[in-house]
Amino acid sequence: MSKEILRELESHAPFTLFGAFTGIAIMFFSQGLSSKISHAFFYTLHPIHVMLSALVTASMYKLHTCKYAKGKCNLWILILIGYAGSIGIATMSDSLIPYLGETLLRMPNRGIHIGFLEKWWLVNPLAIVGVTVAYFHPKTKLPHAAHVLLSTWASLFHILMAKGEVASLFSYAAIFLFLFLAVWIPCCASDIVFPLLFVGKRAECSAMDD
Repeated sequence: MSKEILRELESHAPFTLFGAFTGIAIMFFSQGLSSKISHAFFYTLHPIHVMLSALVTASMYKLHTCKYAKGKCNLWILILIGYAGSIGIATMSDSLIPYLGETLLRMPNRGIHIGFLEKWWLVNPLAIVGVTVAYFHPKTKLPHAAHVLLSTWASLFHILMAKGEVASLFSYAAIFLFLFLAVWIPCCASDIVFPLLFVGKRAECSAMDD
């Protein structure tokens, strides 16, 4: 399993790098964007990221359970995995890691924005929507690619809320690094590693092919 995880991280690195580059491009062309607008963008992208993450996480569990457990998929475990995997990892990816970057860079308006608490009426139901779709029509490949990009942009707008004045070249480099790290490991852990822990040791991480 550890070899498969490392292989998945390696295979996802180029796309995550691409996402980080798009984030920096957005940051460059949105200089002067107010914190209020950045906040609105964050709470548009973050909930959609949660929904897609729940869809992929729950789909991975369902597809592998059907393959290795003779079609027996426990609905309550599916809900728990989809919800916990999406809410927990999306919060880490979109809020906690960006906040760490904001703190290290001493950004003036830094703060943690926890979506499932601040906008509980929006984020939590969308996680359930993602799990529901996965139960009836599990898909992994396309929603995974989409939520990697959405996670990058959500992380970016979390940082832009805190940034304040125009960023220096050093800030651009540091933000690029945090965007990459905020998406690369958490998203692979959420979509691949976490659900497979509940399937069994015969599951393969390379099955994101639907």
